[in-house]
Amino acid sequence: MIGDFFFAPFSEFSFMRRALVGCLALSLGATPVGVFLMLRRMSLTGDAMAHAILPGAAIGFLFAGLSLQAMTLGGVVAGMAVALAAGFVSRSTVLREDASLAAFYLISLALGVLIVSTRGSNIDLMHLLFGTVLALNNDAIVLIAGIASLSLLVLATLYRPLVLECLEPAFLRSVSSLSPLTHHAFLTLVVINLVGGFHALGTLMSIGVMILPAAAARFWARDISTLIGIAVGLALLGSYAGLLLSFHADLPTGSCIVLSIGALYVVSLLIGREGVLTNWYRSTRHLEA
Repeated sequence: MIGDFFFAPFSEFSFMRRALVGCLALSLGATPVGVFLMLRRMSLTGDAMAHAILPGAAIGFLFAGLSLQAMTLGGVVAGMAVALAAGFVSRSTVLREDASLAAFYLISLALGVLIVSTRGSNIDLMHLLFGTVLALNNDAIVLIAGIASLSLLVLATLYRPLVLECLEPAFLRSVSSLSPLTHHAFLTLVVINLVGGFHALGTLMSIGVMILPAAAARFWARDISTLIGIAVGLALLGSYAGLLLSFHADLPTGSCIVLSIGALYVVSLLIGREGVLTNWYRSTRHLEA
Protein backbone atom coordinates (compact mmCIF):
# COMPACT_ATOMS: atom_id res chain seq x y z
CA MET A 1 0.00 0.00 0.00
CA ILE A 2 2.75 2.45 0.93
CA GLY A 3 4.75 1.40 -2.11
CA ASP A 4 1.73 2.03 -4.34
CA PHE A 5 1.37 5.54 -2.94
CA PHE A 6 4.99 6.53 -3.47
CA PHE A 7 5.99 4.61 -6.61
CA ALA A 8 2.91 3.49 -8.54
CA PRO A 9 2.27 6.88 -10.22
CA PHE A 10 5.73 6.76 -11.78
CA SER A 11 5.69 3.08 -12.71
CA GLU A 12 2.23 3.19 -14.28
CA PHE A 13 2.19 6.55 -16.10
CA SER A 14 4.82 7.71 -18.57
CA PHE A 15 3.84 11.37 -18.19
CA MET A 16 4.70 11.17 -14.49
CA ARG A 17 8.09 9.66 -15.30
CA ARG A 18 8.83 12.41 -17.81
CA ALA A 19 7.74 15.05 -15.31
CA LEU A 20 10.03 13.52 -12.67
CA VAL A 21 13.01 13.41 -15.04
CA GLY A 22 12.38 17.03 -16.04
CA CYS A 23 12.21 18.13 -12.41
CA LEU A 24 15.39 16.21 -11.57
CA ALA A 25 17.21 17.95 -14.42
CA LEU A 26 15.91 21.34 -13.25
CA SER A 27 17.04 20.61 -9.71
CA LEU A 28 20.55 19.68 -10.83
CA GLY A 29 20.96 22.67 -13.15
CA ALA A 30 18.90 25.55 -11.82
CA THR A 31 19.31 25.07 -8.07
CA PRO A 32 23.13 25.57 -7.97
CA VAL A 33 22.62 28.73 -10.03
CA GLY A 34 20.05 29.81 -7.44
CA VAL A 35 22.62 29.31 -4.67
CA PHE A 36 24.93 31.83 -6.30
CA LEU A 37 22.00 34.16 -6.96
CA MET A 38 21.26 34.12 -3.24
CA LEU A 39 24.91 34.57 -2.25
CA ARG A 40 25.20 37.53 -4.63
CA ARG A 41 22.03 39.01 -3.10
CA MET A 42 20.33 38.84 -6.49
CA SER A 43 17.32 36.67 -5.59
CA LEU A 44 14.81 39.33 -6.58
CA THR A 45 16.86 40.04 -9.69
CA GLY A 46 16.30 36.43 -10.69
CA ASP A 47 12.57 36.85 -10.13
CA ALA A 48 12.56 39.94 -12.35
CA MET A 49 14.43 38.11 -15.11
CA ALA A 50 12.01 35.19 -14.89
CA HIS A 51 9.18 37.55 -15.78
CA ALA A 52 11.31 39.27 -18.42
CA ILE A 53 11.44 36.15 -20.62
CA LEU A 54 7.66 36.17 -21.09
CA PRO A 55 7.42 38.56 -24.09
CA GLY A 56 10.12 36.64 -25.98
CA ALA A 57 8.36 33.35 -25.36
CA ALA A 58 5.04 35.00 -26.31
CA ILE A 59 6.47 36.28 -29.60
CA GLY A 60 7.82 32.80 -30.34
CA PHE A 61 4.37 31.43 -29.60
CA LEU A 62 2.80 34.09 -31.83
CA PHE A 63 4.83 33.01 -34.86
CA ALA A 64 5.18 29.26 -34.29
CA GLY A 65 2.56 28.22 -31.74
CA LEU A 66 3.68 25.94 -28.92
CA SER A 67 7.04 25.37 -30.61
CA LEU A 68 9.81 24.42 -28.18
CA GLN A 69 12.54 25.94 -30.31
CA ALA A 70 10.74 29.22 -31.05
CA MET A 71 9.69 29.88 -27.44
CA THR A 72 13.13 28.92 -26.14
CA LEU A 73 14.92 31.24 -28.54
CA GLY A 74 12.48 34.07 -27.84
CA GLY A 75 12.81 33.63 -24.09
CA VAL A 76 16.62 33.63 -24.17
CA VAL A 77 16.76 36.73 -26.39
CA ALA A 78 14.24 38.61 -24.23
CA GLY A 79 15.94 37.65 -20.96
CA MET A 80 19.40 38.64 -22.15
CA ALA A 81 18.06 41.88 -23.67
CA VAL A 82 16.48 42.90 -20.36
CA ALA A 83 19.59 41.98 -18.35
CA LEU A 84 21.88 43.96 -20.68
CA ALA A 85 19.48 46.90 -20.89
CA ALA A 86 19.20 47.09 -17.09
CA GLY A 87 23.00 47.03 -16.78
CA PHE A 88 23.35 49.77 -19.41
CA VAL A 89 20.78 51.98 -17.67
CA SER A 90 22.45 51.53 -14.28
CA ARG A 91 25.86 52.47 -15.73
CA SER A 92 24.57 55.43 -17.76
CA THR A 93 22.06 57.03 -15.39
CA VAL A 94 21.43 57.61 -11.69
CA LEU A 95 19.05 54.63 -11.57
CA ARG A 96 20.43 51.56 -9.80
CA GLU A 97 20.38 48.14 -11.48
CA ASP A 98 17.67 46.70 -9.22
CA ALA A 99 15.34 49.60 -10.00
CA SER A 100 15.96 49.42 -13.74
CA LEU A 101 15.42 45.65 -13.68
CA ALA A 102 12.12 46.14 -11.87
CA ALA A 103 11.02 48.65 -14.50
CA PHE A 104 11.97 46.42 -17.42
CA TYR A 105 10.42 43.32 -15.85
CA LEU A 106 7.09 45.06 -15.31
CA ILE A 107 7.07 46.28 -18.91
CA SER A 108 8.05 42.81 -20.16
CA LEU A 109 5.42 41.03 -18.08
CA ALA A 110 2.64 43.36 -19.25
CA LEU A 111 3.79 43.10 -22.88
CA GLY A 112 3.92 39.30 -22.78
CA VAL A 113 0.46 38.98 -21.25
CA LEU A 114 -0.90 41.46 -23.83
CA ILE A 115 0.60 39.54 -26.77
CA VAL A 116 -0.81 36.21 -25.67
CA SER A 117 -4.18 37.66 -24.66
CA THR A 118 -4.74 39.36 -28.01
CA ARG A 119 -3.58 36.49 -30.22
CA GLY A 120 -4.07 33.40 -28.08
CA SER A 121 -6.51 31.88 -25.61
CA ASN A 122 -6.70 31.74 -21.84
CA ILE A 123 -5.29 28.21 -22.01
CA ASP A 124 -2.25 29.47 -23.94
CA LEU A 125 -1.72 32.23 -21.37
CA MET A 126 -1.93 29.74 -18.51
CA HIS A 127 0.62 27.54 -20.29
CA LEU A 128 3.13 30.39 -20.50
CA LEU A 129 2.54 31.67 -16.97
CA PHE A 130 2.29 28.39 -15.05
CA GLY A 131 3.89 25.77 -17.30
CA THR A 132 2.83 22.22 -18.13
CA VAL A 133 5.21 19.94 -16.29
CA LEU A 134 2.96 16.91 -16.81
CA ALA A 135 2.96 17.53 -20.56
CA LEU A 136 6.76 17.55 -21.01
CA ASN A 137 7.74 15.66 -24.15
CA ASN A 138 11.07 14.09 -24.97
CA ASP A 139 12.33 17.20 -26.77
CA ALA A 140 11.61 19.38 -23.73
CA ILE A 141 13.35 16.93 -21.42
CA VAL A 142 16.42 16.85 -23.69
CA LEU A 143 16.48 20.67 -23.69
CA ILE A 144 16.21 20.92 -19.90
CA ALA A 145 18.83 18.19 -19.41
CA GLY A 146 21.15 19.92 -21.89
CA ILE A 147 20.79 23.23 -20.05
CA ALA A 148 21.49 21.47 -16.74
CA SER A 149 24.63 19.81 -18.17
CA LEU A 150 25.90 23.10 -19.59
CA SER A 151 25.19 24.87 -16.29
CA LEU A 152 27.13 22.31 -14.26
CA LEU A 153 30.06 22.50 -16.69
CA VAL A 154 30.20 26.31 -16.57
CA LEU A 155 29.79 26.41 -12.80
CA ALA A 156 32.60 23.90 -12.37
CA THR A 157 34.84 25.95 -14.67
CA LEU A 158 34.09 29.30 -13.04
CA TYR A 159 33.56 28.04 -9.49
CA ARG A 160 36.44 29.93 -7.86
CA PRO A 161 35.78 33.28 -9.60
CA LEU A 162 32.09 32.95 -8.76
CA VAL A 163 32.83 32.31 -5.09
CA LEU A 164 35.25 35.24 -4.98
CA GLU A 165 32.72 37.51 -6.68
CA CYS A 166 30.14 36.55 -4.06
CA LEU A 167 32.46 37.13 -1.11
CA GLU A 168 35.06 39.71 -2.25
CA PRO A 169 34.10 41.21 -5.63
CA ALA A 170 36.56 44.11 -5.26
CA PHE A 171 39.42 41.67 -4.65
CA LEU A 172 38.50 39.66 -7.77
CA ARG A 173 38.46 42.81 -9.89
CA SER A 174 41.86 43.84 -8.53
CA VAL A 175 43.67 40.54 -9.14
CA SER A 176 41.94 39.11 -12.21
CA SER A 177 40.35 40.13 -15.49
CA LEU A 178 37.76 37.38 -15.12
CA SER A 179 35.26 39.51 -13.22
CA PRO A 180 33.30 40.83 -16.26
CA LEU A 181 33.41 37.41 -17.94
CA THR A 182 32.22 35.70 -14.77
CA HIS A 183 29.39 38.18 -14.30
CA HIS A 184 28.07 37.89 -17.86
CA ALA A 185 28.49 34.12 -17.97
CA PHE A 186 26.54 33.86 -14.75
CA LEU A 187 23.72 36.07 -16.05
CA THR A 188 23.57 33.89 -19.14
CA LEU A 189 23.23 30.80 -16.93
CA VAL A 190 20.40 32.46 -15.01
CA VAL A 191 18.52 33.27 -18.22
CA ILE A 192 18.87 29.86 -19.87
CA ASN A 193 17.91 28.03 -16.67
CA LEU A 194 14.85 30.24 -16.30
CA VAL A 195 13.93 29.44 -19.90
CA GLY A 196 14.37 25.73 -19.20
CA GLY A 197 12.29 26.03 -16.06
CA PHE A 198 9.69 28.02 -17.96
CA HIS A 199 8.82 25.01 -20.13
CA ALA A 200 8.04 22.98 -17.02
CA LEU A 201 6.82 25.47 -14.43
CA GLY A 202 6.00 28.63 -16.41
CA THR A 203 7.43 32.11 -16.02
CA LEU A 204 5.76 32.68 -12.65
CA MET A 205 6.98 29.47 -11.00
CA SER A 206 10.37 28.75 -12.60
CA ILE A 207 12.25 30.93 -10.13
CA GLY A 208 10.91 28.81 -7.24
CA VAL A 209 13.16 25.82 -7.94
CA MET A 210 16.14 28.19 -8.01
CA ILE A 211 15.67 30.29 -4.90
CA LEU A 212 13.63 28.28 -2.38
CA PRO A 213 16.02 25.29 -2.07
CA ALA A 214 18.99 27.66 -1.80
CA ALA A 215 17.28 29.68 0.93
CA ALA A 216 16.31 26.51 2.82
CA ALA A 217 19.81 25.04 2.56
CA ARG A 218 21.28 28.20 4.07
CA PHE A 219 19.88 27.15 7.46
CA TRP A 220 21.82 23.86 7.33
CA ALA A 221 25.16 24.55 5.63
CA ARG A 222 28.21 26.58 6.63
CA ASP A 223 30.26 26.36 3.41
CA ILE A 224 29.33 26.84 -0.23
CA SER A 225 29.95 23.30 -1.50
CA THR A 226 27.75 21.83 1.25
CA LEU A 227 25.18 24.55 0.60
CA ILE A 228 24.94 23.53 -3.07
CA GLY A 229 24.64 19.83 -2.22
CA ILE A 230 21.89 20.34 0.36
CA ALA A 231 20.02 22.75 -1.92
CA VAL A 232 20.00 20.23 -4.77
CA GLY A 233 18.82 17.50 -2.39
CA LEU A 234 15.98 19.68 -1.11
CA ALA A 235 14.97 20.58 -4.68
CA LEU A 236 14.87 16.89 -5.62
CA LEU A 237 12.85 15.98 -2.53
CA GLY A 238 10.42 18.88 -2.99
CA SER A 239 9.90 18.09 -6.68
CA TYR A 240 9.17 14.43 -5.94
CA ALA A 241 6.79 15.32 -3.11
CA GLY A 242 5.06 17.95 -5.25
CA LEU A 243 4.46 15.50 -8.08
CA LEU A 244 2.99 12.97 -5.63
CA LEU A 245 0.77 15.60 -4.02
CA SER A 246 -0.45 16.79 -7.39
CA PHE A 247 -1.22 13.26 -8.57
CA HIS A 248 -3.06 12.03 -5.48
CA ALA A 249 -4.89 15.28 -4.65
CA ASP A 250 -5.57 16.31 -8.27
CA LEU A 251 -4.01 19.76 -7.79
CA PRO A 252 -1.96 22.00 -10.14
CA THR A 253 1.45 20.40 -10.44
CA GLY A 254 3.69 23.46 -10.64
CA SER A 255 2.09 25.00 -7.57
CA CYS A 256 2.42 21.73 -5.65
CA ILE A 257 6.12 21.46 -6.48
CA VAL A 258 6.89 25.02 -5.39
CA LEU A 259 4.74 24.68 -2.26
CA SER A 260 6.47 21.41 -1.33
CA ILE A 261 9.87 23.08 -1.61
CA GLY A 262 8.39 26.02 0.32
CA ALA A 263 7.35 23.63 3.09
CA LEU A 264 10.94 22.38 3.29
CA TYR A 265 12.03 26.00 3.57
CA VAL A 266 9.66 26.59 6.50
CA VAL A 267 10.91 23.44 8.26
CA SER A 268 14.51 24.55 7.71
CA LEU A 269 13.66 28.04 8.94
CA LEU A 270 12.34 26.57 12.17
CA ILE A 271 14.65 23.65 13.01
CA GLY A 272 17.73 24.08 10.81
CA ARG A 273 21.17 24.46 12.35
CA GLU A 274 20.67 28.22 12.19
CA GLY A 275 16.85 28.13 12.43
CA VAL A 276 14.57 30.17 14.64
CA LEU A 277 13.70 27.44 17.14
CA THR A 278 17.26 26.10 17.18
CA ASN A 279 18.69 29.52 18.02
CA TRP A 280 15.99 30.04 20.65
CA TYR A 281 16.87 26.69 22.24
CA ARG A 282 20.57 27.56 22.25
CA SER A 283 19.94 30.93 23.85
CA THR A 284 17.71 29.31 26.50
CA ARG A 285 20.38 26.71 27.35
CA HIS A 286 22.99 29.48 27.51
CA LEU A 287 20.89 31.46 29.96
CA GLU A 288 20.29 28.40 32.11
CA ALA A 289 24.02 27.67 32.19
